[in-house]
Amino acid sequence: MSLLKARASQYTRAIETRKAGIYPYFREIQSDQDTKVYMDGKEVLMFGSNSYLGLTIHPKVKEAARVALQKYGTGCAGSRFLNGTLDLHIQLEEQLADFCGKEAALVFSTGFQANLGVIATMTGRNDVILIDELDHASIIDGSRLALSRVLKFRHNNMDSLERQLSNIDHECVKLIVVDGIFSMEGDIVKLPELVELSKKYDANIVVDDAHAIGVLGDKGAGTASHFGLIDEVDFIVGTFSKSLASLGGFVAADWEMIEYLKHHARSLIFSASIPPASAASALAALDIMKNEPERINKLWDNANYAMNALRSMDFDIGDAESPIIPIYIRDDLTTFKVTQFLLDEGVFVNPVISPAVKSDCSLIRFSLMATHTTEQIDFAIDKIDKARKMFGFPIEAIEVPMNGNGRMS
Repeated sequence: MSLLKARASQYTRAIETRKAGIYPYFREIQSDQDTKVYMDGKEVLMFGSNSYLGLTIHPKVKEAARVALQKYGTGCAGSRFLNGTLDLHIQLEEQLADFCGKEAALVFSTGFQANLGVIATMTGRNDVILIDELDHASIIDGSRLALSRVLKFRHNNMDSLERQLSNIDHECVKLIVVDGIFSMEGDIVKLPELVELSKKYDANIVVDDAHAIGVLGDKGAGTASHFGLIDEVDFIVGTFSKSLASLGGFVAADWEMIEYLKHHARSLIFSASIPPASAASALAALDIMKNEPERINKLWDNANYAMNALRSMDFDIGDAESPIIPIYIRDDLTTFKVTQFLLDEGVFVNPVISPAVKSDCSLIRFSLMATHTTEQIDFAIDKIDKARKMFGFPIEAIEVPMNGNGRMS
């Protein structure tokens, strides 16, 4: 056996959980991604999807994909830099720039690659990247690819960030990179305080709005829009695989920034462009999102309903304030057992363990969609409560103030 194969064979956790009947990954879905899905011929309620507005099955989105497929074929057979730019990509970039309130936008193959492109390209050997300790993996990997020094600060802790900033040479580029809505914890970045620190220490800001587009801001325009700080954020990164019901990613920024990325970002230049159907789907979803704000209102109604219900039952959901609700179990094996139990009971949720979260913060991630009904939410929470009584996991009631819009602040 080669050394490499020997190393790989030492990983046995997946095999062990399969044998125990609690392996929670690569579960096969046999239908579209709606509030109900079919698995092994059985109907299951989906509370693990990132399709926050429920647009993956919208007739207009599906029709846009069909038309694009007929006109352009299945793929572009090249990178954006060379032969892989369609008029659809340009239209999408123009629409996204206008939507985000920026001068220009650039479409990447995935949101992951968009973060890699911005972080690794816009900083140099003598610069510093500052990341929240709970930032998404794509941000962490982007910072690893950069030649810059990387500093972490405590989650959403502006005192910790300022301590880091105060020790950095004033002359170098300082790039602060944060999630808009944190993908596992479900809380929102403290952007107003972060902007003040960026001004004080002459730093630039990247906000990864993967989970905030379609959720926060005017017509779903994201975190900077939500706080009225679009002009203060240098880069807005987004993905199409969540509210925009497709596949791909983008960066919106000033024209000069986008022009630089177009000619230097390796994750753009050396990767094939998104297929025509994906670009058309994202365009259609964006149009629906801008013209049907009631979808976002319904999403927040569902999120607040679920958060209030879970808190009233003393579930430990941390500082959740969005349609992403973590239900902390704080034990990996129990998390797997609960996930399988819920699936058997007809509820699909995602288990989250280290390294996606800290080793003592394992959780099930309960995700709301605008298309969920109150009855579906009640059914799922009842099953989760049943799981708690069966397996035992933490109880904690946390008071979270509401803002003026009746949303969690």
